[in-house]
Amino acid sequence: MPIQNDAPVAALEAPAATPFARLVGVIFSSNAGTFVALFTATQLLLTLHTTRIAGEAAAAFGIITGFGALFALIANPLAGRISDRTAARLGRRRTWILVGGLSGALVYFGLAFTTEIWQVAVIWCVAQVMYNFQFAATSALLADQVPHTRRGTVSGFMGLSGALAPLVGIALVSIVTDPAVQWGVIAVTSAALSTLAVLMLRDPKHVPAAGEGGLNLKELLRSFWLNPWKHPAFGWAFLVRFLVTCAYASGTYGAFFMMDRFGFTPEDVAGPVLLTSLLAVALLALGSVVGGFVSDKLQRQKPFVVAGGAIGAAGLTLQAFAPSIEYVYVAAALLGIGTGLFFAIDSALCVRMLPSAENAGKDFAIINIANTVPQSFVPFIAPALLALGGYNALYLTLAAFGLAGAVAVARLPELGREGDPRFAAITRGE
Repeated sequence: MPIQNDAPVAALEAPAATPFARLVGVIFSSNAGTFVALFTATQLLLTLHTTRIAGEAAAAFGIITGFGALFALIANPLAGRISDRTAARLGRRRTWILVGGLSGALVYFGLAFTTEIWQVAVIWCVAQVMYNFQFAATSALLADQVPHTRRGTVSGFMGLSGALAPLVGIALVSIVTDPAVQWGVIAVTSAALSTLAVLMLRDPKHVPAAGEGGLNLKELLRSFWLNPWKHPAFGWAFLVRFLVTCAYASGTYGAFFMMDRFGFTPEDVAGPVLLTSLLAVALLALGSVVGGFVSDKLQRQKPFVVAGGAIGAAGLTLQAFAPSIEYVYVAAALLGIGTGLFFAIDSALCVRMLPSAENAGKDFAIINIANTVPQSFVPFIAPALLALGGYNALYLTLAAFGLAGAVAVARLPELGREGDPRFAAITRGE
């Protein structure tokens, strides 16, 4: 298929099978089902569990979350490719939302019964794989069924689900004390949200296109690559998301930071973690929903993405030098605003850069690698940064990533300027 530098945005659109209001609920519920499990674990439950098993467990935590993110990185593109080609009667997206959500919850509950760090690592990696099948299928709905004029709004609700989910999860586990019950409550909540999404979604059976063969090793390996020189705008969108997401990956060290700098015990840290999450979520909700709505009204995306990276960097800088917990709360508020603005609009921006409607699941999953790699990259570099300069070095380095991402947005075309030669070209075809 010839490459077109000025292909219209409508090239990625297909008639929506699900009414818009219901579709928003589907995407919100499915993403919340994934995030309530994964984010509650990384922000609190894994910290507490590894501390109970191994005492001082910051290094073990980094290894566990790092390898989990690596498995997520591998699973997400494969899941997107498999979802694109699934011809099951239930639908190509519904099938994997259901399978990924329910199997992920079942595996997740198994973490309650682990007694060794290696067991935690293995089960966490399996859970990441299952949940990423669900996440890849859900993300593809943005390209499948959401018109481009309303993608900012839907992206805002996607960002909101990612913020509310850990807040709800931490609140739920804070009212029970038994560790096994804590894991079980989150698993059941995750499964219920995933099932609700499947029940609401209309997803016609996929009819293979002419020349679309079965999946083989070559096709699966192609799930991990889209040539950034052939698709330059896609490559720049990937880089922006990677850099800014590195900044926001700092959240996984929040509980350790509070225990180290302010002397909280593992038993007492849940309260401050919940409060910082509450502040971040309240402002993230405002930033994501309002930002998405305003973006659609103005038909502008880039200013919101730039602001998301820059405000996040400011919050991390404040946290690096925080002399008291009150400063951490202010930093959490800034991070909430920045996260809301960035993730509300960045998904809509990235969908415009996708080369193919038929392969939207696979292509958007490659973009999602930019979400996943920082979850592995940051925990792997964090021990060296902590050894070099403590949490100051860690947070300031991640702030620099956020600023670099904000600068890189300049290479992407704004809505309505897709053919402007001053920006990276949006191309269609593979």
